[in-house]
Amino acid sequence: MSQEVIENFLCESIEGFRSYKTLAERAIEQVSDEEFFRAIDAEANSLATICKHIGGNLRSRWTRFLTTDGEKAHRNRDSEFVTDGDTRQSIMKVWDNGFQILFDTLESLTAADLDKTVRIRGEDFTVVKAINRAAMHTASHIGQIQFLAKHLRSADWETLSIPKNKSADFNDWLNEKEEKGNYLETAREFAEKNLK
Repeated sequence: MSQEVIENFLCESIEGFRSYKTLAERAIEQVSDEEFFRAIDAEANSLATICKHIGGNLRSRWTRFLTTDGEKAHRNRDSEFVTDGDTRQSIMKVWDNGFQILFDTLESLTAADLDKTVRIRGEDFTVVKAINRAAMHTASHIGQIQFLAKHLRSADWETLSIPKNKSADFNDWLNEKEEKGNYLETAREFAEKNLK
């Protein structure tokens, strides 16, 4: 793999994680504390449990990423789905801590590290596969966060992407825009412009 491809992969992975973290946080900002902890049925996870799970997962997977199994002995995954005694602030601290460990680790990786193998629950993964696996896992849960927040806010939801029936307007706007930027941020910028 060429040095440029490796550097692009690492930079784009970090950018993707940052964008999706921001997307989730913008959805979470729209809900009340009561809604943050509300499960829509007995089997569903609340926004709080999803955030706590993502934070716990990232902390486990990315702490000493290259040298220890990604499923740390100290992790109690089941406790990530229990929020009794937690506050919104305590859960967002777990969220932020998990993402910070992820970002610190990704930013420390070198081209040589991408040729290495890591373990998750005793299974071998290339570093590239482990990064992609984490991105897909995290993005799937962030999709849940958006869905739940939108459901809970209903008519009060402020869209975070291209508003309904505005795709052609978005494409025209984007064609005139010189600096396209990150696709999630660009869609959010367009949405905010159209909500005013």
